[in-house]
Amino acid sequence: MTCYALIPAAGGGSRMGAEYPKQYLSLAGKPLIWHALKTLVNVPAIERVFVVLAPEDVLWDSFEWTEFVARLNVLRCGGATRAESVTNGLKAMRPSVAVADWVLVHDAARCCLTLAHVNKLIAEIGDDPVGGLLAVPVADTLKRAEEGQRVAATVSREHLWQAQTPQMFRHGMLLEALESSPAVTDEAGAMEARGLRPKLVAADATNLKVTYPLDLQLAEWILANRGR
Repeated sequence: MTCYALIPAAGGGSRMGAEYPKQYLSLAGKPLIWHALKTLVNVPAIERVFVVLAPEDVLWDSFEWTEFVARLNVLRCGGATRAESVTNGLKAMRPSVAVADWVLVHDAARCCLTLAHVNKLIAEIGDDPVGGLLAVPVADTLKRAEEGQRVAATVSREHLWQAQTPQMFRHGMLLEALESSPAVTDEAGAMEARGLRPKLVAADATNLKVTYPLDLQLAEWILANRGR
């Protein structure tokens, strides 16, 4: 199987409240996105890693990416939403990627990804006809809110999983799915909209996504203490 990785990194990260996009926030002395790139370029099964940037991005070139250059392609075709950025990236990849090749789409802000996470996903998806994603079973009690932030109902957590990335699908199938469902918030959602059932591959909570300022501190702790 031939695999590629795609990181959409055209967003602004408004929920972080930072002056510039969160993919460039400092984490352990490196920009946030560096950590995801470091993992993905070192996965033997991944041929190349594609990063989708906003066309007007001026920050990327202010950082050092030399160690990744042999396996990294930068695509300046990002869109207004994650789905649009992934769609544009998939289109830009077409000269290099076959429709049956696998694409692992990963969040730029999911910086604690490990080789073990990625290798497990690739191994368990194998030749699955649909593809799948890393995820963790929901452990907390869930509440549905009504107006005024009052509890409207308790939602059963049975069979509920929290989606993570990478999400791994064949290039042609994923592009068609995203073009048909441009409003989805993740790639699995686009596949589901076509009546397909992606496979859930169990990961763990350390594969967190940095969304709020406190998440950055937690990510730094994970990276500093991993393996102890």
